[in-house]
Amino acid sequence: MSHNYPDLTATLSSKLADLRREIPDTMKGFGQMSRAALTDSALSSKHKELIAMGIGIAARCQGCLGFHAKALVELGCSRAEFMEMLQVAVYMGGGPSLMTAAEALLAYESFGGELAA
Repeated sequence: MSHNYPDLTATLSSKLADLRREIPDTMKGFGQMSRAALTDSALSSKHKELIAMGIGIAARCQGCLGFHAKALVELGCSRAEFMEMLQVAVYMGGGPSLMTAAEALLAYESFGGELAA
């Protein structure tokens, strides 16, 4: 199913704020894990976000597609880089990942990814 990814991520962000209020310890721990996992080190943050997007495709997680597409655009991910990640995701996940890869491309473009109209 196709989504308006900017709207989806905004809606989910609102619900994540509710979770931060209602289960603060869990959300604090998740936030710390996220920051540690995505920090530039041997792999750049952009490469780590590409990996996260590939996993989001495999898991068919629409929210993941939105948040990681937005991050990749902000990190300057080129269309060529994004397409190579999609290629690997489809290779590893077959037909179902191909359908979700098309959704990921929609998400990337909806956040102004390279060559988005």
